[in-house]
Amino acid sequence: MNKEPSHDEKTALWKAYAERKPIRVPLRWNVNTRIIVLNPELNPEGFSFEQVAKDPQVAMTVQSRFIEYLATTLSHYCDVQWTIPEAWWFWVETHNTYDAAYFGAPVRFNPGQVACTETPFNLDDVDDFLARDFSNPLKNVWLMEQLHAREVLDRAAQSFTYAGRKGTVGPFTLGFDGPLTVATNLFGEDIFVLLGMDPPKARELLLTITRAVILRNRALCRLAGEALTPKHGGWMADDSVQLISTEMLEEVVLPAHKLWFSEMFLPPTVEVERACHLCGDATRHFPLLARELGITSFDTGFPVNHSALRQALGPDVEICGGPEISLLMQGTPEACAARTCQILHSGVMEGGRFLLQEGNNLPPCAPLENLAAVYNACQTEGCYGIEFV
Repeated sequence: MNKEPSHDEKTALWKAYAERKPIRVPLRWNVNTRIIVLNPELNPEGFSFEQVAKDPQVAMTVQSRFIEYLATTLSHYCDVQWTIPEAWWFWVETHNTYDAAYFGAPVRFNPGQVACTETPFNLDDVDDFLARDFSNPLKNVWLMEQLHAREVLDRAAQSFTYAGRKGTVGPFTLGFDGPLTVATNLFGEDIFVLLGMDPPKARELLLTITRAVILRNRALCRLAGEALTPKHGGWMADDSVQLISTEMLEEVVLPAHKLWFSEMFLPPTVEVERACHLCGDATRHFPLLARELGITSFDTGFPVNHSALRQALGPDVEICGGPEISLLMQGTPEACAARTCQILHSGVMEGGRFLLQEGNNLPPCAPLENLAAVYNACQTEGCYGIEFV
């Protein structure tokens, strides 16, 4: 591997990027505790995701090990400077089950997989769902269970140590995986039947889900003592929009996206940016989302045509993407480097608004030599010869 940049060099790299005067493309890896639980070398005890979710001692061990791995290993293969903290930080693990579980979906733990949810409703349940009272989120059974789990975790943390360090438990707060994605988790394929048969009712269902999530997240912010209006433009995700047309997105789903941003975040300006994460083949929607929602940063999954996406969005919109995770898992270092160079040479660097990463979420057991190959290619082929203003 090329010589790793120093702490000061990495700091200067990110500072230049933020000031729109990039030195080269920065590289980051998006990760979660999957890389510990599903890697036998990092999880010799064989802890399961169900244990992580239900046993505070297991959760704290896995989370400490995760933070340690970021600092001692993964930070050497990217431009993010993870360090071992003086005290670990712990959290209640919900992964991507939280939205559906909040609305009543049973959580299931399959061997060797992160938690998932079962589909609890069908078309016959839509009217009853629309009539439900979501005005008091802190009385929600699932949410009360998670807040109790946080209290149990907090008590367990008082006597827990890992590698000679204690830790603290953060407040329990939640994000939002997007109205159509949540509706898909709750109603399965029937939501797409509703989109075609009765667009107004589908729109009201998505708005109802979004309103309920806003109330829930605000209530959790109050409990955590956090500001209800963040000092930024916000973010969104909604992976299931890859399954519909742009016309249907604009007509039925976009009103819920607009509600989410208008109620939770600051309006977009030159200084206030908005971000969006969409996995899968959803890039056809990006121009609409940029125009109608003010999105200025897109976190992509795959498949992504980086050249076409840059042309569609122009030079001022940030694009975050990179080699497919299947290649990082199964390819050779040479193939990973070649794919990285192909992306960097695609024109996506135009404007100095490209972040290199995996597409999307670093998988467990990805060979470090493949990550090193991507980092090497980024360092040699991702340099800018001019300053962008």
